[in-house]
Amino acid sequence: MSLPLRALFIRRSSEPSMITVAFEQEVIPVQLRRNAKARRYTLRIQSATRGVVLTLPPRGSLRQARDFAERHAAWIATRLARLPVPVPFADGATIPFRGAPHRIVHRPHARGTVWTEAGDDGAMLLCVAGDAPHVARRVHDYLKKEARHDLLIASRRAAGALGVVLKRVSVRDQSSRWGSCSTSGVLSYSWRLILAPPFVLEYLAAHEAAHLVEMNHSRAFWRQVERICPDFKRAKAWLDAHGADLHRYGAEG
Repeated sequence: MSLPLRALFIRRSSEPSMITVAFEQEVIPVQLRRNAKARRYTLRIQSATRGVVLTLPPRGSLRQARDFAERHAAWIATRLARLPVPVPFADGATIPFRGAPHRIVHRPHARGTVWTEAGDDGAMLLCVAGDAPHVARRVHDYLKKEARHDLLIASRRAAGALGVVLKRVSVRDQSSRWGSCSTSGVLSYSWRLILAPPFVLEYLAAHEAAHLVEMNHSRAFWRQVERICPDFKRAKAWLDAHGADLHRYGAEG
């Protein structure tokens, strides 16, 4: 007699959530996930986290999962090597801020937290006060705060142009999408949009606000987007070309 899917998952509750595969001199962690709808083993590289995920079908075995991952070890290593190099929020690192390169400068004896200024050579600086261990957190908090500020203004402007009611704006570190809209009128965005040029952020605000009119991606939806953001195709093209690169900033590698 066959067991229901729920019983299959309970039976495997003690199996590990992570395995490793070796390729040349590198040991690569691989996260295991079971999916009730999966029909075969699949591998996926998460560019935002540089993580490797192996999806197992409900009746798949751990031994088969290991064999599958090991057979594809070279593919995994190649894909990981092609990902952009991580750029931690550290003294001397250069990161984009509203589309313009800014060099992080740690000023331990200065007052304040984080601010921008022009250097003697004309380069834009992102200055960080306080102790060295707090630099990364302070930069992250500053960028998230600025993203919330810009996205709130842009979202209110877009909602006003569309004649819809905006309930709230939320800013998080979304890795799978740049923005989302709930049926209750809450717009959520990735804080990393503050790294992109302003016209990209404005487009995302228009995109999500338009969902308050059309909760789909129909032609009617895109007409609403174009009405308040005529240059939206330029922003979409920028995200297609450079969006994945934004996830490397603040990563430790």
